[in-house]
Amino acid sequence: MWSLGTALPPDIKKRPTGPTDDTGNDEPAHIIVLNDNHNTFEHVARTLASVLPGVDYEKGMAFANRIHSDGKVRVWSGHREIAELYWDQLSSAGLSLAPLGER
Repeated sequence: MWSLGTALPPDIKKRPTGPTDDTGNDEPAHIIVLNDNHNTFEHVARTLASVLPGVDYEKGMAFANRIHSDGKVRVWSGHREIAELYWDQLSSAGLSLAPLGER
């Protein structure tokens, strides 16, 4: 038997604290936009600006230019749960995206 103020009994374990993703570590999830033949630069820029914090139309246009020239660009990294929300929003708007977790 145990009493208050003592260590936890052996059958009760503390839960880990802090956010983690499906991999069991604190690695950030990455959103990568792929170049395609059906989205305009303007649509990519507007969509990124409307979904991603800290991205305005000008920065979205810079991303669009890099996506076009490089074939793919990481546009956001962070906690997996938030990445999933942004990924869904960008995908629903028609952007071509790499699977979450790709680098």
